[in-house]
Amino acid sequence: MPSPHSSLSRRERERRRRRRAMRRAAQFVFAEKGYEQATLDEIAERAEFGKGTLYNYFEDGKEGLLFAIFDEVYDDLHDMIRATFGDDALRHHSFRDAFHALVVRSFEYYEEREELFLILIKEAHRLCFSSDVQKAAYFQEQQHRMLEALVPAVESAMAAGNIASLPPQSVAHMMLEVVHDLVVRRCFTERSAADGTLRPHMPDAPLLHDPEAAADFLTSLLFDGLGPSSAAPARP
Repeated sequence: MPSPHSSLSRRERERRRRRRAMRRAAQFVFAEKGYEQATLDEIAERAEFGKGTLYNYFEDGKEGLLFAIFDEVYDDLHDMIRATFGDDALRHHSFRDAFHALVVRSFEYYEEREELFLILIKEAHRLCFSSDVQKAAYFQEQQHRMLEALVPAVESAMAAGNIASLPPQSVAHMMLEVVHDLVVRRCFTERSAADGTLRPHMPDAPLLHDPEAAADFLTSLLFDGLGPSSAAPARP
């Protein structure tokens, strides 16, 4: 079977390879130094390209590289949502099981990029509330893209009577936000532990390091509720 990139010219393949190498170098330096402390010189040295070459590929320099990394992460998350809630997946698993799988995959994705995620979360919050309208709009557009990937599955689950009939967009937003918030909380607890400021009044912190436990918790919360008679079904 031909490669998806086999139709690209040699020049374009080389250009993509270089961009990927520069992006990977930026991820490494950002994770090691933090975004503010990282310099383009360090990224260029890590990527084994001249600083001028980096500007040829990323005109906005360090910030351009940061947004290229955001693009990659959002593309991965978008693909994850579509694969988890796609028609083929839902033919073999319930909507509830698909949500459980999304939580597990989200936590595993975070674990593979732990240090980088701490920086991306911090920078995303800074840029979302910046005075630059275009940068704020970028994150709104990405959020909309994630919702559009999930809403069809939510609507199908409602039509089938598997979940309550509520505004689909709001339900999809809530589902993604609770996953995001728990990942952010894990980031917070890990940063606090690293700084020696983790408080002893967080007895449930261990579940943040167990993807299955985190998925069980959020799935039970969303699908069973907080009523005293609610109980999560036994897992096989």
